[in-house]
Amino acid sequence: MDDEKPDNLDAIYPVGEKQPDRLRTRNGHPLRDLTLDNLLAGNVAASDFGITAEGLRLQAAIAEGAGRPNLAQNLQRGAELVEIPDHVLLDVYELLRPGRAKSADDLRAVANQLRDTYGAKETASLLEEAALVYERRGIFQPRF
Repeated sequence: MDDEKPDNLDAIYPVGEKQPDRLRTRNGHPLRDLTLDNLLAGNVAASDFGITAEGLRLQAAIAEGAGRPNLAQNLQRGAELVEIPDHVLLDVYELLRPGRAKSADDLRAVANQLRDTYGAKETASLLEEAALVYERRGIFQPRF
């Protein structure tokens, strides 16, 4: 995938219809290989049907080109999240629930882990922002 902004959005969006060869599955199969027959024959796996970081980054570039920077940023974070193991994401989710983290340092530590271990810069920034908001609102105190 190219990292540049698309010049003509109508020529590429929706990508799955207009440029399906730009998209690949997690296992490297082209989008056109995602059929029930291929799944039943074992040519593709269930994991091939999930979104990829590359696909989300392409969607982010399209959103940015369409003047939707907030959507683009959310899609960039999504691209980071698909590379993080589910058990780590569930731990982060639990920590973000009101009253679960004991301090802003807990959220900052997780932000550093995501940044350092998985390269999730956008997601780490969001957690750091959450730490500030939680501090300001007193969400670190147990709610029950």
